[in-house]
Amino acid sequence: MNKTGWRTYRRPDEKSGGHGVGWSPIIPYTFSVPQEWEEVPVSIADLGGTELDLRFSSSKEGRLFVIVAPVLRFSDELGDNATIEKIGPPDKVISAFGPEMIGENVEGKVLSSSVAEHEGRTYYKFELEPPHIFITATAAGNRLYLFGVTGNGLQWKRHYNDLKKISDSFRVV
Repeated sequence: MNKTGWRTYRRPDEKSGGHGVGWSPIIPYTFSVPQEWEEVPVSIADLGGTELDLRFSSSKEGRLFVIVAPVLRFSDELGDNATIEKIGPPDKVISAFGPEMIGENVEGKVLSSSVAEHEGRTYYKFELEPPHIFITATAAGNRLYLFGVTGNGLQWKRHYNDLKKISDSFRVV
């Protein structure tokens, strides 16, 4: 935890996950989150099913989740060194994966999209409404990583800057 009351979560190397054909160990990821946010157990019954890797939530501020999907699901030509650019441009990626994140078509809901690079890895970032959600997408190894940060209307209004900060902190290491 740092002086501001935030901490950095890093996916433990020994955490299980990645079942099924064509799976390799999941490359760890990190993000920063306010101290009072707590990890929530993941069930295969959740939206995102078996590809839902992690959930955190705060009753006051909102919730986040990470979906880690095999790139084989989208193309068998991406191999073990997938990049988000090889999967497609931002509009194609959000159209394909947004529905998994929000449970419905994303047409007309994308308020903004941008592309950022951190340590040589490209990240696509989106803000959608409704529902209020920030989505960060990238690829590493043979996986697509989708990071969603969301809140209800009041949470979004009151904690928008913190929710955006959480979203902006997501990195695959």
